[in-house]
Amino acid sequence: MLKKIAFLTITSILFAGCASVPTENVEVSNVLKQVKAPSANNAGLYIYRSNSVVGGALKKDVWVDDECIGETARGTFFYHEVLGNMQHKVSTESEFSPNDLMIDTTAGNNYFVKQYIKPGLIVGGAGVKLVPESEGREAIADLKLGIKGTCSK
Repeated sequence: MLKKIAFLTITSILFAGCASVPTENVEVSNVLKQVKAPSANNAGLYIYRSNSVVGGALKKDVWVDDECIGETARGTFFYHEVLGNMQHKVSTESEFSPNDLMIDTTAGNNYFVKQYIKPGLIVGGAGVKLVPESEGREAIADLKLGIKGTCSK
């Protein structure tokens, strides 16, 4: 009986309502989904959160080099250019502390960073990981472009 109650509680948390964030218009989003080369001497960062229902009710901030990029919700992505040929830090808000990913960039290249919610007894942890370009391109095809610059903290 206790196992059933625990299962139902966790399931209801995972599938509770979905958070939303402001998004750009479809035309702007579609242009960025074409994944063109970044501006001269820059690298492009696509930071996205999938449509997974895990943690769908949560919003999570993302930063690049300690600059607020925006607040993600289920099914959103951001595009941000950085100087190429340098190391950059991509961070996400998490339950207990920010989680960081260091990326060595090359000018002219695009990089895809997946923000994911860590399932567990208490949903709220988040992480970021670099994914292959093919996986990232496929993922952003079905996502909405978030409006940059608003973080909760």
